[in-house]
Amino acid sequence: MKINIGLEDKSRKAVSEILNRVLSGEYVLYTKTRNFHWNVAGPHFNDLHKFFETQYETLDGIIDEVAERVRALDERALGALSEFLAASSVKDSVKKNLKSEEMLQELLSDHETLIQDLRKYLKVCELEGDMGTNDFLTGVLEEHEKMAWMLRSFLS
Repeated sequence: MKINIGLEDKSRKAVSEILNRVLSGEYVLYTKTRNFHWNVAGPHFNDLHKFFETQYETLDGIIDEVAERVRALDERALGALSEFLAASSVKDSVKKNLKSEEMLQELLSDHETLIQDLRKYLKVCELEGDMGTNDFLTGVLEEHEKMAWMLRSFLS
């Protein structure tokens, strides 16, 4: 059945492309955070192990919501790892044996990348007349700002 939600097809497609970029960045960051959760070591192991778990659980919720938003716009949500890596502004971490401070710094940088991306995407959603996605992405932006603040606090 044809979707009829007051957005032109070209606007829905443009916004869905943005959402798939967000989804990709979220998924790469989720995987990296999970990796650091498994591999953190050192005197702050317990605190950071639990902290990373809280962060990847938050990211897992965001991932599901972003993918469902794409589907609500009647478009296909990306789902292959190769698609996520190709569409993400967050890059995979292949470094081994990172110190906990390096892990925190890398995650902080990734959250800040996503925050900057989201600010640009909000403007596009507004231009396309999709205030629902604009509002949704504002909430995602706020989550990343909070997670970045917590990461920054560990590094202070």
